[in-house]
Amino acid sequence: MSIVRKVRAVERLFGRLDEEISQFRGVTGVHCISGCGKCCTKPDIEASPLEFLPLAFHLFLTGKAEATLEQIAHEQSSICLIYSPLSLIDNTKGSCGNYAYRGLICRLFSYGSSRDKFGELKMVTCKLIKEQQVESYEKAVAMLTRHEYVPVFSDYYKKLMQIDFQLGNQILPINEAIKVAIETVLHHYAYRPFPRIKGAA
Repeated sequence: MSIVRKVRAVERLFGRLDEEISQFRGVTGVHCISGCGKCCTKPDIEASPLEFLPLAFHLFLTGKAEATLEQIAHEQSSICLIYSPLSLIDNTKGSCGNYAYRGLICRLFSYGSSRDKFGELKMVTCKLIKEQQVESYEKAVAMLTRHEYVPVFSDYYKKLMQIDFQLGNQILPINEAIKVAIETVLHHYAYRPFPRIKGAA
C-alpha cells in the first residue's frame, strides 16, 4: 500500500471515530475544556507512528518535514512537539498546534474507554472532567454499565494496525512517533516523484 493510500485509510478511520465521539458528546455532554492543555503536557504520552502519518505527509507536502525533524532533534522537552501553550509560565493552558492532524491517542482521550484487568470497560478521561462535569461523566459511566457503545482504545488501535502492522504496532514516546512517521514519508519519496494529490492546486 502506498503512503498516500495509508494516509487516506488513517484519515477515514479518524473520520469514523470523530463521528462516534460527536454522538458520544451529544448523549453525555462530556467535552474538553476550552483552552485547557493539561493532558497534552504529560511527559510520558506514547503513540504509534502510523497515527501521525497524516501529519507527516502534510508536513512533507508543505515543505516542513526536514525542519520539523531538526526541531525534534534539538527539542529538550518530552512534551508533544505540536502542542502550543498560551503562556511560558503556565503551560497547561494551550491547544494543539495542528489539530486536524492530531493522533489517535489525542482523539480518544476523554472520549474513549479501556478494559481493566478484569475485562471491564472504564472511561479514560481527565481529573478535571471528572470533577467539573460530574453529571456528564456519570452519564458516560452509565453508558458503559448498560453496555452501550463507547469507543474503545484497544479496538481502534487494532483497526489502525490493520492499515500497517509495523507502523501501527510500534508504541513510542509521542515525539519519537512523529519523528518515525516523518522519516517514513521522507524515505518513501527519496527516490520517487512528488505525489500528485487529487484536488490539489
